[in-house]
Amino acid sequence: MIISNHQHDIKTATGVMRTYRYSPVESGSYPCIIFYSEIFQQTAPIARSAAILASHGFHVLVPEVFHELNPIGTVLAYDDAGKDKGNQDKWNKPLESHDSDTVALIEFAKALPNCTGNVGAMGVCIGGHLAYRAALNPNIKAAFCLYATDIHSDTLPAKAGNNSLERMSDIKGELHFIFGKQDPHVPVDGRIKIYQACQQTGINFQWQEVNAQHAFMRDEGERYDAALAIQMYQQAVALFQRKLV
Repeated sequence: MIISNHQHDIKTATGVMRTYRYSPVESGSYPCIIFYSEIFQQTAPIARSAAILASHGFHVLVPEVFHELNPIGTVLAYDDAGKDKGNQDKWNKPLESHDSDTVALIEFAKALPNCTGNVGAMGVCIGGHLAYRAALNPNIKAAFCLYATDIHSDTLPAKAGNNSLERMSDIKGELHFIFGKQDPHVPVDGRIKIYQACQQTGINFQWQEVNAQHAFMRDEGERYDAALAIQMYQQAVALFQRKLV
């Protein structure tokens, strides 16, 4: 399916958020996926991932997740300086601001003239956490969370009682968790902690651990696993076609 891409500056509770939209060109009404990036924002690999999803018949929105902390259009490099800046942003933005961003994105999606109004979420790294976090909103029908960081460790700033793991029981949609067994950012004890919470809360979830390192979806760098990435896209598309279409 041929796609087009667009830029939108969406008003949020904490300022204007540049958001990139990838949509099918063919006329019709399509559901929407909010695709949350890594700490580096919309890099070339993230844009390619969004395009792959959109070509399966979805509107895909890629927000600048740290819009309050950077000039519009900021893309951080995959180097030490970019990693340091991205991590600083991660620790400086409270989860409540991510929540209000999600509200704005859902409202934007529902107002799109050729959108069905059904919305899902997907993300990688901190974006996996944000996709999980988005699922706390009852409008999110499904979330595909790839190597989601900081859920197990409770290291992102939030008000008392708003911890992501502690709020898991608020999730009503279907969640898919995918983790790499060789990922140092979410070690085995952290994965066990999340899995046990899933079992205890009784949410609708699927769980998968693969032999891969952190960022195995990113098609730049030595950690990329193309075979696994293809499987993940297929699984994500299957989830969203089942829950959103």
